[in-house]
Amino acid sequence: MSLIVQKFGGSSVADADKIRNVARIITEQYRKGHSMVVVLSAQGDTTDDLIEKAQEINPRGSKREMDMLLSTGEQISIALCSMAIEAMGYQVISLTGWQAGMRTDSGYGAARIKNINTERIRAELDKNRIVIVAGFQGLNKYDDITTLGRGGSDTPAVALAAALHADLCQIYTDVDGVYTADPRFVTGARKLSEITYDEMLELASLGAQVLHNRSVEMAKRYNVNLEVLSSFTNQPGTKVKEVVKNMEKSHVSGVAKDKDIARLALVGLAHEPGIAFKIFSLLARNKVNVDIILQSIGREGSKDISFTVKKADMEQAQKILEENRDIINFQSIEVTDKIAKVSIVGAGMINNPGVAATMFEALFDAGININMISTSEIKVSVLVDENDADRAVQVIHDKFFSLYGAG
Repeated sequence: MSLIVQKFGGSSVADADKIRNVARIITEQYRKGHSMVVVLSAQGDTTDDLIEKAQEINPRGSKREMDMLLSTGEQISIALCSMAIEAMGYQVISLTGWQAGMRTDSGYGAARIKNINTERIRAELDKNRIVIVAGFQGLNKYDDITTLGRGGSDTPAVALAAALHADLCQIYTDVDGVYTADPRFVTGARKLSEITYDEMLELASLGAQVLHNRSVEMAKRYNVNLEVLSSFTNQPGTKVKEVVKNMEKSHVSGVAKDKDIARLALVGLAHEPGIAFKIFSLLARNKVNVDIILQSIGREGSKDISFTVKKADMEQAQKILEENRDIINFQSIEVTDKIAKVSIVGAGMINNPGVAATMFEALFDAGININMISTSEIKVSVLVDENDADRAVQVIHDKFFSLYGAG
């Protein structure tokens, strides 16, 4: 008998009919003799609705109280799904994050899992019960409820699979796998039968919304057998694994975009050692995460440094730099959030010269200007104007997948 962990997103449990559909998927595996642990997100737009309610009461509500509020969405889902399974005649129990032994740090709103005490879950499985767990939440050292960040239900599902040594972890979404690009917006996007952890992690970090990037990190670390598939179709999904077939033949596995970024440029910096350290250590101390960095060649005693941050961090980063102008010694700061990052990812890129040039050619042919470039062994990212982002993804996807196929 195998142990399977399943996770269903908000769209999969959005209404009564969809909850019954999820119950059917769960019990189908249970009838085959598998032990079942299931993680659920809040229904549909419940979390957004709760945030809106909080804004009406107190736009500056504390993160602790926001976590107390937002955690209720998942509790509704697990209770309703358990009732649906009960109505079908099966033994089931729903558990909140803390009842399931999920312990986190104290980072309200974006907590990280520290450990999982699986004793309660194992006891329920020994009673042949299906266990339904509230995703997205845990308990910190103060016994306060914490949440794991938007899209965070993927992470506890993978964490539970690792802690319970599950045979399979299935992430059910509203798409039937991982595609070469977002099939809702890119014509010709193709489903991948398999993808490496590293490629999936890059895609998740670069804006692809199929899996939460922290869940992919954890799956890679603990070698979790992971599959992404749809709760709306009875089709095989995409396997996420360490090594895939024909890995060296793969050029590009996917194209992603991220519009949730901003660019800051410090102009007229003193051309002296330690300036970059001063800038980025200052931002790091204030928990501002920096992505792409570009430094110009020094000229006439000065240089410029540009970098990107999340849109939500833009104002804070600008304020920190302005307040430390005398220490950093720059002439001016330029800020914009009207940009987007477009990226290609592929495990075989490092051994295939010309991949970046092909990407740049596609953008050139489309008349799309590149503002900044960042590369690694398995990705190339460019910054473009926000209005060009969707078209950039399409022309890059067309260029690679007409040349090389789906990898």
